[in-house]
Amino acid sequence: MTIEFIDTPAALDNLCQRLATAQWLAVDTEFLREKTYYPQLCLVQLATDDIVACVDPLAISDINPLLDVFYRDDITLVFHAGRQDLELLYMERQALPRHIFDTQLAATVLGLGDQVGYGNLVKTCLNVSLEKAHSRADWRQRPLSPEQLEYAADDVRYLRELYHLFIKQLESQNRTHWLDEDFAALSEPAGYEPDPDNIWKKVRGAGKLKPQQLAILQQLAAWREHTAIAKDRPRRWVLKDDIMLDIARHAPDNTQKLSKIRGFDERDIARYGDDLIKVVEQARQIPKEEWPVLKKPEPLSHQQEALMDVLMGLLRKYCDEQSITPAAVAGRKDLEKLLRGETGLDLMQGWRYKIIGHKLDSFLKGDIQITGNASEIKTQ
Repeated sequence: MTIEFIDTPAALDNLCQRLATAQWLAVDTEFLREKTYYPQLCLVQLATDDIVACVDPLAISDINPLLDVFYRDDITLVFHAGRQDLELLYMERQALPRHIFDTQLAATVLGLGDQVGYGNLVKTCLNVSLEKAHSRADWRQRPLSPEQLEYAADDVRYLRELYHLFIKQLESQNRTHWLDEDFAALSEPAGYEPDPDNIWKKVRGAGKLKPQQLAILQQLAAWREHTAIAKDRPRRWVLKDDIMLDIARHAPDNTQKLSKIRGFDERDIARYGDDLIKVVEQARQIPKEEWPVLKKPEPLSHQQEALMDVLMGLLRKYCDEQSITPAAVAGRKDLEKLLRGETGLDLMQGWRYKIIGHKLDSFLKGDIQITGNASEIKTQ
């Protein structure tokens, strides 16, 4: 099928007219964010049974006609691992499409693996090996070569085939609605909004800091996030994690002390030093009762460790019965949280709860007994 390259408003309008009655669209994007905070949209690929098109948002200043198609109430957008693609759409309209189907999520309930990559899925399900030569291409450069367009088109050309295949398999296995909550979660705006006040929790090494140092880290991370957003630069370009951790540890009160922190470039000290000292000083004034806390659970007892082994065994048993990869349902940390009585777990919601979570919960409540032999575990 010929790839349509759409790089004029007239061609885009014509394409959108032909998409007016489409019930679904396979969608992918090419973007760059190595030098920016926000991803830069460079290409939009889409496919139906009759169309494969690549839309050039760098040549067309107004892609709203296409977005109008994407945001129709009666259309389903099909992605593979679509969170980053959806982030781009959210940036455009501060809203998300209503109906989403994600083949990576569908693969989990079809026994094809957890977080399986698109290339591996295409190979496994369609016996097609995808070209990888342009995976690191600079998609801002024009003109795009025919090889690049072929590469980009493959991301939707086979995505539509996976969609048809997965819909049939989900229907045949009575699993069509298992993923409703997972797909709905992809359309929650909160998942795409920056969260400067809590970004410190994602800094690796934060757990080694003392309580007041965590308070300083929290303020430093929030300052860095706001600065990165304002300048549209990667947060690591503003302040690297290891340097931020050292600042939180030593709480310098002047730029001379800042300069003693290993790896902190003099130009960055000149650019941000005064601001950082102010942030540290303000953080030091936070009352003790307002310091953030990273909760560290108590180690499991020997009996609880034994229970964990049983839970893992039951997880594998129930997943095997459903032909689902255990990692797609829960990991050991998830089971630890269940054992500790924590709430809000994915395991205890949606399809995971219906087929497995409620059984593990019943076991912990003493409502399920386990027997076995050399070849299988039995429950009753």
